[in-house]
Amino acid sequence: MLEQPVFGRRLRQLRTERGLTLAALAGEGMSTGYLSRLESGARQPTERAVAHLATQLGISPAELTQSTATSLAQSLTLATGLGQDEAGQTLSEALKASEGEDPLLRWQALWQVAEWRRQRQEYPEQRACLDELTELSTQIGLPELRARVLAELSRCMRNTGEIAGAVDAATHAYELAKSEALPARVQTATLLALVSALTEAGRLPDVARYTDELLTVTDKGSGPQWAQALWTVANIRVRQGDLDAAAELMDQALSGFDGRDDLTMWMRLRISSARLDLMTDPPKTESAQRRVEEVQGAMPFAGTPTVEQQLLAVRARIAVTTGRLDEARAVLDRLVGFDDLLPYQERIRLDVLRNRVLLLEGEQAAALDGLRKLAEQAQQSGNMDLAAEIWRLVAESLAK
Repeated sequence: MLEQPVFGRRLRQLRTERGLTLAALAGEGMSTGYLSRLESGARQPTERAVAHLATQLGISPAELTQSTATSLAQSLTLATGLGQDEAGQTLSEALKASEGEDPLLRWQALWQVAEWRRQRQEYPEQRACLDELTELSTQIGLPELRARVLAELSRCMRNTGEIAGAVDAATHAYELAKSEALPARVQTATLLALVSALTEAGRLPDVARYTDELLTVTDKGSGPQWAQALWTVANIRVRQGDLDAAAELMDQALSGFDGRDDLTMWMRLRISSARLDLMTDPPKTESAQRRVEEVQGAMPFAGTPTVEQQLLAVRARIAVTTGRLDEARAVLDRLVGFDDLLPYQERIRLDVLRNRVLLLEGEQAAALDGLRKLAEQAQQSGNMDLAAEIWRLVAESLAK
């Protein structure tokens, strides 16, 4: 027999799954008031009540009183021996059947499913997981869990272009991590979320006060989080116009990070380094091409759809920079259809690249119109830094 309030949660889950009202489930053998108290956990069920409710639900008394916590616990255990997609699907199905079970077990499963959704670029589904994780973290009462979820929620919102919300979530995560003196790894995660969100919002003066702190808390590191911190600060230096400092940080991350720790991170660092090579004056196209070849060599071992799309985007940029417009157009055509899977900023930057190709092909009116619309869209969504980047390209094109 399940103890309250778990029995009440399971009973309510079964009733709502069948679309039954309290009156319909209670029938003639039970009052709706008593049933309501059972569902709320205020009353412990009798054997007679269980038998009646099981009959009304069309299941056996054993099915009604059997806990599904074991099923969720087993699914979490089994997931450790499965590939990412299979584990994500297994846990996703288990969560559907475990409403109202142990909040800590549910938190663990939801966290893994949210990461699986992120890897698949299923951002609305990831957001739904993170929203529930936020509520669960409050219910559980562990500040570390809430800070971690808020940092990841900020990242998700940046990927969907919700920059103001991303800043708010990251700010709350950072303040919680500091006030509760949470472990360094959690403070680093919240700092990464905060500086990234503030940068996308174009609030560079606010970002400056956090970058030194981020580098300090990750000093003398070597793992994925350390590399992520250097990478993030390098991107900020790019926004600040200090390409030399950005290159120095990227070189430090590239040389100090062992790909055996996280081969996907190793690949993404090289893609980012190639992008940086293309921003210099003159662009370092040969160095960018070498980075691309390194990533292509690793694709069979750790390639993901996200990395493949990012790699194609860099190849298109190299082709545009070197004047190979036919090749650039062909690569950009391969990316058509991926756009809905990419984070918001990358989708916009791909569209900017497509308009750059139009400019180089002499279709100035169409290209400038497209760029203006993209700048206005970025501005309306709160991506002020991205909007400024596009407006600069418009101004340079008009000047030419």
